[in-house]
Amino acid sequence: MEEREKLEKLHKEIKKCKKCPLWREARNPVPGEGPASAKLIFIGESPGREEDLTGRPFIGRAGKLLDELLKKNRINRKKVFITSVIKHRPPKNRQPKKSELKACRNWWGQQIEIINPQLIVLLGKVAFDTVIDEGKIFNKYRGKFLIKNRRQHFTTYHPAAGLRFPKIKKTLEKDFHYISIS
Repeated sequence: MEEREKLEKLHKEIKKCKKCPLWREARNPVPGEGPASAKLIFIGESPGREEDLTGRPFIGRAGKLLDELLKKNRINRKKVFITSVIKHRPPKNRQPKKSELKACRNWWGQQIEIINPQLIVLLGKVAFDTVIDEGKIFNKYRGKFLIKNRRQHFTTYHPAAGLRFPKIKKTLEKDFHYISIS
């Protein structure tokens, strides 16, 4: 089975997931989107309202800023894979619980294995803590590359933080200049 088929099969499984209670209140699971051959994966925290309504990642206000950052840095959104560490929207956009993050770990882990990207960009503290290590300090690694499980990662703020704080938006813009794929 080729990677595209593996990814499609995985996403069908994610859409049926009931490993944690989030599926009960969510309208649509949001597995992620992009090609199975993507060299770059962006991983955020969890779906928001717009994502929950459509089943697509990063299409709300934070997604518009992500699109702007990608465009400014000549990164084609259609050539990258975009997902989150949580696949169903938490009620009232609250931060995911540890049990929910643990329940979804296998999903994004399999996505990474299937896609086998050159670079994984972690958007925000929750994605960083979940994928890298809760014991490490986000701000110490923000804007830097690091290797975990033989894979290269880059950590920056979540675009939603850039919407709330102009200083963080400027930092996001600076950080995105370091992101490239060959």
